[in-house]
Amino acid sequence: MRKDPEISVVVPVHNEEENLAILQAEIARSLGAVGRRYEVVYVDDRSSDRSLAVLLELQRQDARVRVVGLRGRSGQTAAMAAGFDHSRGEIVVTLDGDLQNDPADIPLLLEALERGADVAAGWRKDRRDGFVLRRLPSLVANRVIALVSGVPVHDTGCTLKAFRREVVERLPIYAEQHRFLPVLSAGSGATVREVVVHHRPRRFGKSKYGISRAMRVLVDLLAVKMLASFSQRPLSYFALLTAPFAMLLVGLLASAIANADRITHDKSWGNVALLSTLLVLMLCVYFLMLGLLAELAVKASGMHRARPHRPLAR
Repeated sequence: MRKDPEISVVVPVHNEEENLAILQAEIARSLGAVGRRYEVVYVDDRSSDRSLAVLLELQRQDARVRVVGLRGRSGQTAAMAAGFDHSRGEIVVTLDGDLQNDPADIPLLLEALERGADVAAGWRKDRRDGFVLRRLPSLVANRVIALVSGVPVHDTGCTLKAFRREVVERLPIYAEQHRFLPVLSAGSGATVREVVVHHRPRRFGKSKYGISRAMRVLVDLLAVKMLASFSQRPLSYFALLTAPFAMLLVGLLASAIANADRITHDKSWGNVALLSTLLVLMLCVYFLMLGLLAELAVKASGMHRARPHRPLAR
């Protein structure tokens, strides 16, 4: 009986036709030296060049290669989530398809997991990118991410990472949030360890990153921070929403007491005060009930991610 792989390497791909054969050879050489069963799951993000054709040929040549195709251009995060869904290994390694990540560093990540880490995050300490368009925005974004999240990761944008299967299965990701996987993992109680890895200049193709990506990263960071905190204590968030209305309710009641004589003699004024008080009271109860429902939903949550993709036959 054929055994499942121990290690799954997930590679999102978009227009990398010249890099793929070289990358696959490097992955095979690196993991061949490790001596553990592995698979490589390439996820084609609707490439417009010959990337898909190259991947299918690699799949034909090597049974350890699997190809997943997205139905439409969905972005790196969706491609990575699709790879997670289709991977089978107890350890999942991610890396880019542009040859800038070095597959020879994969054993270093595996060693970090063997020493007890749940997530091994690559740190491109010596980056081979342009300073203004790549390194400077990345430096600023990483500092802000570490400050806001409280997770001291130096290089959240490095795709070269390794995860234990149980960590991957509880990480719902979307938008541009693949770079926040260490932050999200740490928020769920996982142990994150950084590993210094090599970084190589791009040889073929064009970079998909620019300074505009840094702005989207900061926006996504706020969403991640809120979602991470909300998922742990949703009732407290709804309690914060309730607080202003509760204060307004107290003010209305105090005003009603202070103007009791006027309310008694002027029915129209009294009706307005009564309706306003009831409305604010209903809003307080509404937000508290939403908080309780959110608590129940978070505790009962176990739904799998949707799969807007398909495995491609050999």
